[in-house]
Amino acid sequence: MTMKYLHTMVRVRDLDASLKFYCDLLGLVETRRIDRPEGKYTLVFVAPPGGGAGEEVELTFNYEDEGDLGEARNFGHLAYAVDNIYDTCQRMMDAGVTINRPPRDGYMAFVRSPDNISVELLQAGEALPPQEPWASMPNTGKW
Repeated sequence: MTMKYLHTMVRVRDLDASLKFYCDLLGLVETRRIDRPEGKYTLVFVAPPGGGAGEEVELTFNYEDEGDLGEARNFGHLAYAVDNIYDTCQRMMDAGVTINRPPRDGYMAFVRSPDNISVELLQAGEALPPQEPWASMPNTGKW
């Protein structure tokens, strides 16, 4: 039997806000979109530039309000390696995203999407030397 991992799906309440978070701030690109008005949903697949199946996140937007989607902590988190964790966190913070677990170690940070999905950011390669304001910034909320 052959098996291939395809993608991870997360439900989103505001497709525009989610695309801003995943694409504009995190740097993923939309790889494909499936609109199903008859089913009252839209699927948008995003991945790192040059990525494909196995690296995609499926953003599922249901037209009818599903209310509070909750935290779904049993899901865990999405994780992405970034070229410069400090620059990535600064760009996100400047756009109003809370850095829940700052990259004090120059290697790892956590943020949350507009739908409360925990996203881990990891420095590609070796950790960067600790620097302020990150080194002394406390955790905020849950991550």
